[in-house]
Amino acid sequence: MLSSVPYRNQLNFTFDGLKQAASSVERLRNFRLRLETSSFPPGANDSMSQLARQTEERLKSALEDDLNTAQAQAAIFEMIRAANAAMDAGQVRQDETKPLLAALEKFDQIFGVLRDDDAARMKVILGWAQADGRSKDISKELLEAVGSAMLSDEQINKKLEQMEAARKARKFSESDAIRAELNAAGIIVEQGKGGARWKRK
Repeated sequence: MLSSVPYRNQLNFTFDGLKQAASSVERLRNFRLRLETSSFPPGANDSMSQLARQTEERLKSALEDDLNTAQAQAAIFEMIRAANAAMDAGQVRQDETKPLLAALEKFDQIFGVLRDDDAARMKVILGWAQADGRSKDISKELLEAVGSAMLSDEQINKKLEQMEAARKARKFSESDAIRAELNAAGIIVEQGKGGARWKRK
């Protein structure tokens, strides 16, 4: 949220603005997840490489313009919109994921939001609240976030494999039970063309 306006400008803090910032981070992470887990046809699409190059140039220009973080964010989200539309239309090829991911990484070198360690941070906050005798003030969202930190990536992947196996065997009640178990632990399972994928709440 702090980076949504140039650093010389005053920030107008609102909870709606905070929610919007969280939604923006989620969009960035979902875009990276889609690039990393989707199946793309072999080959290259010059328009996507050009889009990534232009985005990197705009990022550089924005940051050189007195650290204009708002313009830098506008550049990366325009790239995400265009690339998502191209993926929806089946126009992205395997070789194009690397330059798009590279542009995203350049952005994250400055903003540092792609690493999904929110749950671990929330666990520390939960510990502070409990130590301060404020357990009753802990929100449901915080408890869910902490719950997702209790499962390792390996454990989640194993549960996902079990869920997929049950679904293929038409054991839908078993598959649904595993999905519900993961959801209760703060893990969101999404079904895509390339199969199921997950993310932490």
